Formats: sequence, C-alpha cells, structure tokens
Amino acid sequence: MDGDDETSGPMIDEFYANGGGDEGDKRSRRAIMSGDQLDVEAYAALYSGRTKIMRLIFIADKMNNAATQLEALRMAYDEIKKGENTQLFREVVQKIDGRLGASYGMDTAWCEAVDRRAEQKKEKLENELNAYRTNLIKESIRMGYNDFGDFYYANGQLGEAFKSYVRTRDYCTTSKHIIHMCMSAILVSIEMGQFPHVTSYVSKAEQALDVHDSIIVAKLRCAAGLANLEAKKYKLAARKFLETGPELGSHYNDVIAPQDVATYGGLCALATFDRAELKSKVIDNSNFRNFLELVPEVRELINDFYSSHYASCLEYLGNLKANLLLDIHLHDHVETLYDQIRHKALIQYTHPFVSVDLNMMANAFKTTVAGLEKELEALITDNQIQARIDSHNKILYARHADQRNATFQRVLETGREFDRDVRSMLLRSNLIKHDYNLRALRKL
Repeated sequence: MDGDDETSGPMIDEFYANGGGDEGDKRSRRAIMSGDQLDVEAYAALYSGRTKIMRLIFIADKMNNAATQLEALRMAYDEIKKGENTQLFREVVQKIDGRLGASYGMDTAWCEAVDRRAEQKKEKLENELNAYRTNLIKESIRMGYNDFGDFYYANGQLGEAFKSYVRTRDYCTTSKHIIHMCMSAILVSIEMGQFPHVTSYVSKAEQALDVHDSIIVAKLRCAAGLANLEAKKYKLAARKFLETGPELGSHYNDVIAPQDVATYGGLCALATFDRAELKSKVIDNSNFRNFLELVPEVRELINDFYSSHYASCLEYLGNLKANLLLDIHLHDHVETLYDQIRHKALIQYTHPFVSVDLNMMANAFKTTVAGLEKELEALITDNQIQARIDSHNKILYARHADQRNATFQRVLETGREFDRDVRSMLLRSNLIKHDYNLRALRKL
C-alpha cells in the first residue's frame, strides 16, 4: 500500500494538471456564448407555430429580468396575432398588464372577428363532414376529421384536436395516412404534455413505416427522445437523440430545434454513458457531430469530460445552467442531470488511484474540502466509490481488492475443479471397462 501511495503522488499531480491546472483554466476562460444573457429573439427564431409561443411564455414566466420578460411577451403577442388562438391571446395580454403600452393591450375587435370566423369555419367543416359520412367516402371522411383536427389545434383546443386526429385512423387506407395521423397525434400530445401517448404513437408510426423516409424517422427519434426525457429515462433519451439523423434540419421546428437535439442528447449521454459509450456513441458519432457543431459549448464540455478536464467541463455547465432552466422540456431535469454528471466526474477522478489528496481534488472541482467530503461520503454510502476518507489528513484511500490473494483463490478453485473432473472421468472409464451398465441391463 505504501509503495502504491508513493507512485500515486505524481499520478495525482499529473491528473490534477488535467483537471484543474493551467490548461484547464485557459480552456474555461474561453467565451461561452450560451452563458451570456439569453437572446430571446435569436432563440425564438429557431421555432415555429405553437411551440414558439409557449416557449416565449415559459421564458416570461421564469425570467426575473423585467426587460427580457417583456421582450418575450411582446414577441408572443405578435406571434399569436398571426394565428387564431384568442384564448392564448387573452392570457398573454393579462401577463403584459399594460407594461408595453396601448399597442400591446387587449384588441377586442380582433378577438371578436377571429371568433366569428372560427364559428363560421366550424359550421362549414361540420356540414362537409356530414356530407362525406352520408356518401361513405372513406378518404373524404378522413380528410374531414383531419381538417377538424387542424381547426381545433389552431384555436388552442388541443383535446378536441387530438380526438379528431385519432378518429382518422378508421379511415386510413395507406401507410402514409397512418403515419400522418400518428405525427399529428404526437404533435398535439407533446403540446398537452401527454408523453405516454407520444410513446404509443411513435411505436405505431414505426410499424407503419414501409418506405424509409429519413426525415420522418428523425422526427420519430426526437419525439421518442422527448418522451423518455420526460419519463426520466435519460439513457434511453440519449440513445434516441443520438440516433437522430442530420436530415432533421428545421423540418421539426414546430416541436424541437437541432440545437435542442445536441443539448438534450449531450447532457443525457454525459449523465448516463460510461467512457467507452461516450467515445463511440457521442464523440465518434459523425451524425451527432453535425448537431454538436450548432452548440459548441455542449461539444466542448463533452470533450472536456472525456479528456478529464473536469474544471473546464463544470465551468461550461455552470455557465449554461441559467439558460437551460428556461427550456420548456429540460428545466425539470437540469438539477438531476447536473448531479449525475458531477457524481460521474468525481467517480472517474478517484478511480485510477490508491489515494487522493482531497485538497487537490477540491481545487480541481472548484469546491471546498468540506463540501467535497460530503459529496464523497454520499457516493461511498451509495456504494458508487469503494473507498474510505481520512478526515484528519484529508486523504481518500481506495479499497481495492487484494489482487494477489484473489489470484491464489482462483488458482485453488481451478485446481479443485480439475481434480473433480479427472476423478469423474476415471470413474466413467472404469464403469465402461468393467461393462457395468450392460450387466445391469441383462439382470433386468
């Protein structure tokens, strides 16, 4: 043990140089754009449709900065007026509460005009659907229900929209129709937060997919990734996001942006993958690299983690945290993912060594020795680190198995197995030699 301790000193120094030394400090001082104040306009430009509005409202609800909050509400107000959702418009006007002036107040005339057009359109759709039902034309009935789904979705009646889309299933005649129905049901389910429905319809769409459509497949991977993320199945979520093809582009920006694929997939992978998986499935994944290029901060923190530059990695994570907490899908999982990533870093730091100086380790992780001790105690109690802490000298000692004794035990066990096998073969040989089985049969 003493000999190991002597050799572990320079190893710790070398590892510390990687984890918290000059190189790590230089890397952590590079500009981290996503750590700056969130650019609401640039962020909103990544999305379209209802998700753009809901993300802006979410930012306004969570943001403490009044200027950014009002900017988000102003953009949400403008976006809603391009559509037909008067209920959402009233909610946003209530949140603005006159703080943006008269031009962003309640527009009663617009609401009444939109509601009147909606009633007329609904009546027209009902008449058309009744006519299709009378004529029993399956394709026309399917289109009628689909139009109703689009109508309800545009007006913010998500429950009715979901029912209308699902009703088209009985009138689908091709796999293309089934996939269209599934994609519509997935979109509405994500907006409603009904992620069990998302999983179900992703599975149905995959079964109906007879011709490989790379864009549809990429959308389904993203939807499945979101469903697993919401269910806190982070490893499954990471796999789905990592399987998403670059063909996705901006084709699914009414649900998710390519930058989100990189962020969600990267963080979930860091929290759940071992080093080998991180290398093969993330760093060496040419398809996922296309997404990571869109978010350099996530790419760098993954590379830093794999290269054991933990100080730089944790610096990136700290800078990204404020903006990740404003993400409509990720905000509930940020603390859990960050804890798992930090715990993995602590485990990986201690793994190669027989003893580790807690003072040096605390510097590498930018924390206090007392705080580090508590973290290590929790990991030891949870059996994630096999070690004990010398609180007086501030040293962590690993409880490595006695390899010499284990080797002798394996040799002795192998010898006993060999002896038993040889005795069994000798017994069988003697039985055959003396024709024991045949004589026993003749007596019977």
